[in-house]
Amino acid sequence: MAVLSLEELYEQIIKPLPPAERLKLIVMTAQDLSQPESLTPFPKRSIMELHGLGKEIWQGIDAQKFADELREEWDHRP
Repeated sequence: MAVLSLEELYEQIIKPLPPAERLKLIVMTAQDLSQPESLTPFPKRSIMELHGLGKEIWQGIDAQKFADELREEWDHRP
């Protein structure tokens, strides 16, 4: 038995239903989705997971010199 894509399922099975049945399907789907167990929560994340991310970009760059160059650019902008 072939598995239908969502588009095929809609076109072949749901769309031909009478409007009342399609509305009933919407209500059933909404009720199902409103149940807490149907929602998969995102895992809690910590900002500390980003610690050290991208540090290789700054290898060999003096932070104070970089900041000084930025400030110098700001002084010369119109």
